[in-house]
Amino acid sequence: MEIVVTGDTHISGNNKELPSRLLTACKEADLIIHTGDWKSIDVYHTLAEYADVKGVYGNVDGDDITAKLPAKQKIEVNGFTIGIVHGHGEKKTTEKRALEAFQGEEPDILIFGHSHIPLLRYFKNTLLLNPGSPTDKRRLPYYSFSILEINNELHTEFVYFT
Repeated sequence: MEIVVTGDTHISGNNKELPSRLLTACKEADLIIHTGDWKSIDVYHTLAEYADVKGVYGNVDGDDITAKLPAKQKIEVNGFTIGIVHGHGEKKTTEKRALEAFQGEEPDILIFGHSHIPLLRYFKNTLLLNPGSPTDKRRLPYYSFSILEINNELHTEFVYFT
């Protein structure tokens, strides 16, 4: 199964559209996971044109999004448990807040956003994945999202673009 992992799109009003590089990857996806900060429910509807969409709301999302999506979500894909959370909050790092959100649940993969900084590493037995942002790279040189393949094994790669 091929999963496009994205988040922190911050699309609203005159703000840009989703980049073509992301949408091209979505054409091949079996599932799309969004880590929150959609800013517009239109992003959900656009992504849903390509594949099933799972996700959570972030700290900048309005009532239309918080009414549709949870603060955290756990799904199962091909025998792997995936936890999804935005990761916002006070004190501590985004990574620590994401881990605390699933404390005692220990998913195989924990996907989070908020920082806009791509990350892939293990913490104990959990693979931590932050896809970065395809629309708001902040001080980083590239926009990013991730492709996660789950079959009998895991394969993750980042897609970086300008």
